Amino acid sequence: MRKLHILTAASLLTLTACGGGGDSDDGGVTPTPPPPQPSDNLQACSGDIPGLSSQSTDTDIQFWLEPAYTAAQPASIVATIPNSVGALFKWRQLSGTSVELVSSESPVLAMELPQSGDYEFELTVNRNGQQQTASVNITASAQNTNALNVRLDHQVAEGDGISLRLDDTGASGDASWCQVSGPALKADLDNANRPLMTAPQVSSDSVIHIRASRNNQTDDVYLLVTDEPAIGSNALFDTQTARVHAYNPDSNYASAVEKCIYNTQVRLAQCTVSELPLLGQVNSTPNLDSIMNRVLVSHDWMGDNFKAFLQNKDPDGDFAQLLQSVTAVVISYDIRPSFYWVATGAIYLDPSDLWLTPAQRDTINEAPDFRSGFGNDLQFLMPWRYIKDNDYASDYYSPAVRTTRTLDDIEPDLASLLYHELAHANDFFPSSIHNSINAATLYDEFVTRNDQKLLISDQLTSAYPLQSSEMRGLAQVRFMGETANATQKAYLPADITSFFSNDIASDFYAYSTTREDAAMLFEEAMMSHRLGIQRDVAVTNSPEQVSAETVIVDWGQRGRIGDNTLQSRAALVLDKMMPGIGGNTLVAGLPEPVQMNAGQSWAANLVLGSSQQSSRVSANSQQTEIQPPLRLSGNRHRLPTNDNQ
Repeated sequence: MRKLHILTAASLLTLTACGGGGDSDDGGVTPTPPPPQPSDNLQACSGDIPGLSSQSTDTDIQFWLEPAYTAAQPASIVATIPNSVGALFKWRQLSGTSVELVSSESPVLAMELPQSGDYEFELTVNRNGQQQTASVNITASAQNTNALNVRLDHQVAEGDGISLRLDDTGASGDASWCQVSGPALKADLDNANRPLMTAPQVSSDSVIHIRASRNNQTDDVYLLVTDEPAIGSNALFDTQTARVHAYNPDSNYASAVEKCIYNTQVRLAQCTVSELPLLGQVNSTPNLDSIMNRVLVSHDWMGDNFKAFLQNKDPDGDFAQLLQSVTAVVISYDIRPSFYWVATGAIYLDPSDLWLTPAQRDTINEAPDFRSGFGNDLQFLMPWRYIKDNDYASDYYSPAVRTTRTLDDIEPDLASLLYHELAHANDFFPSSIHNSINAATLYDEFVTRNDQKLLISDQLTSAYPLQSSEMRGLAQVRFMGETANATQKAYLPADITSFFSNDIASDFYAYSTTREDAAMLFEEAMMSHRLGIQRDVAVTNSPEQVSAETVIVDWGQRGRIGDNTLQSRAALVLDKMMPGIGGNTLVAGLPEPVQMNAGQSWAANLVLGSSQQSSRVSANSQQTEIQPPLRLSGNRHRLPTNDNQ
């Protein structure tokens, strides 16, 4: 997860993690720690290993080619230019069997050549209004069926995270890694088949060559580490961000979103409302083109899939309407987990819910959420899942399986993510105020609204406050990293059941901040209303080995949002965020909650009210999943570093 810069007490209220904003009633600041940094340098490879060969052109573009290319094996062409900061790269294929180009906007063209033969690619580079074009030819030999495949060669900004993955070929044993050339690379090899690394600082764009070996097989990986501008003082993002670009470079707002939203030079309230207004301030009628004109991506496929989803999976216009309360949408391979930030007015989406092909998935960073160790000394867990017809609403796709997905496949996860993140945006800047925003910046507008307790989440808390101080304190441990005290460590699942089940929160995560409370209500209500998908929540034990089969339910409900004690709260949020939806009627029509069977495992509680067993079988016949990995409360959303509760 990316560390976000903590400014002054005045900026406490800016970040609403993928679920809301973090805040403290006393105005204190709880910094979000950076992700663990790999500390051990990779061992140098022994022997004479050939590296990339250079190919000059009659432009500033220089190509770097692998010693050999093989069909059905990951490969790349690296392009370098002097000082690539601000340059826009665009590759296209000129000849050869069609190749899926998932990194066509990167200086590193990563690909898998489908068959042997000759291929030609063209690269166009735009920088400072000047355009240069050059082409390059390669030849692929026949497929090597015993090859070791590492995914994926790519460009990475200095100081940013790197993840690589070996294909699961059924071979036993872990891989070993060594570095052939380039600046020293630090790596975390705890999972040697999915190593995590941090790009070194460089003074100019530099290629790093590393090698993986397993069972006498090898594969080489090439990383282009790019020199980036020094991180600005008081920057909102004070660790490196990936390079992103406007999905529509011809948009009137392309320059503004590239300047104001996601880079290490962005400062608080850097851009005015006149430079980058909310979408709804410009046009109150939802329009797909206007939305896509505000999208920033690290890879164009992310924008392509997001656009296709809005075109085909928003029949009621919910997302188009809710998106009117954002300035921009950022989708980047290094965002994990997702969040909304009032400091920029944008939502930041983890692309894990957007990939449709294995090659697209290869481009996403797999670094784990740094919060995974928070609250490990507590004696309970609170898992969740979305269910439809007594089965998981979405398939689980193991990274080890190279499979495709459809828009139908990604709908449950992406819809719930969007309902949640856009709930935050509409909490802060609902459509009812778009025509009355007079402040110079959105942040100024937020400060005024926050001081006067005008946010929807403030109104929710005033009318229907959560009661359990115990759950609120435990949320600070689980989601914010505070140290558990002796009393909290002693709580058993039965204690948590008494605290939670008798209160009016829809999920444990609602206790992290008031912003998350509102967003969780909105997300669960809309998923049930629009898609007929209900959310399970439970209190379980916390065994040493955690899985759906090992955790035992002390208490749980399916469709808690339909509980009578929550309906007034949900109706308030729905009516404020989506005027005209009819909150009271909507929640009255939601299914009654179904109680889980205490004493049984989380897995055994998948089917409720029926004796028929259920299993997960993906649309791809290669993969069957009986139980997806356990999801714990709050795992899809980034908690804010701080915010006003």
